[in-house]
Amino acid sequence: MRHIRVQQLFSSTHGAPDQIRRSLDVVIAGALLAITAPLMLLVALAIKAESPGPVLVNETCIGFGGRQFQMLKFRTLTHDPDHTLPIWAEKTTLLGEVLRFTRIEILPQLLNVLRGEMSIIDSDGRSPSFLD
Repeated sequence: MRHIRVQQLFSSTHGAPDQIRRSLDVVIAGALLAITAPLMLLVALAIKAESPGPVLVNETCIGFGGRQFQMLKFRTLTHDPDHTLPIWAEKTTLLGEVLRFTRIEILPQLLNVLRGEMSIIDSDGRSPSFLD
């Protein structure tokens, strides 16, 4: 795996031209955001009510062409502002368990799609540690 270049990992292997793919991404992500906006607002309010800390968290990922971007997700773990807890000691909130089970935690990634950092087709961003 180490012998594969980052460009090869994220090269377009789909038959559809990139412009059509991007257009579909914008239309689908925009429609999904419009439909899920009330749900996302309720989730954001519930996260704020359940525990202190930010509503959204960022995860550094690598997209097409090896570019790094900040993937957005709803916060599902207890907030550790000083980053003193080891990863294994972080606790999932009660709401966080529901968000993970229903996959609602990833709805903010539609904003990444609109920004052109991700695609709905093959939308998984890769963690930089995956490429090491």
